[in-house]
Amino acid sequence: MDAHVLLRQAAGLVWGLEDLPDLDRAPGGKPVFHNFPHRCFNLSHSGPYALCALGDSPVGADVEVIRPRRPSLPQKVLSGAELVWFLDRGSRWEDFYTLWTLKEARVKQSGAGLTRPPRDIAVPLLEPGQHAQLDGLVFTAYAGEGWRAALCAADPGPLIEGIRTS
Repeated sequence: MDAHVLLRQAAGLVWGLEDLPDLDRAPGGKPVFHNFPHRCFNLSHSGPYALCALGDSPVGADVEVIRPRRPSLPQKVLSGAELVWFLDRGSRWEDFYTLWTLKEARVKQSGAGLTRPPRDIAVPLLEPGQHAQLDGLVFTAYAGEGWRAALCAADPGPLIEGIRTS
């Protein structure tokens, strides 16, 4: 499913919008509604998966298809504690993508994008299905067969998300 179709459905369900407002990009590249800055959302897609998050404050969402990468990648992008956690769990790509989606969701929540080394982007060490707070942000990790996803929000209040496949 296309992420914009999912956004249109979610905005209709949650905010009662029949049509999506005009989309724009914030200075860091984060998509925003041009005339409705109080309507916070974020999108992600990977392979056949799409993820949409809506909130009352800035939100970040990331979904990734699990696929093997260069064996040296975890050492380059994970912090020391994250790398130990990853190695202790058997160096599984599923665990790498849990951490990676949490990192992506955090930078997408802030709107800054990857402006600093990924190993410097702190995230909690979560199992899929778990929630945690770190630095005033709420993180949630998700998983399914062949994919991982994460959400990050400044406000632990209502957060609507949807993961769909085409």
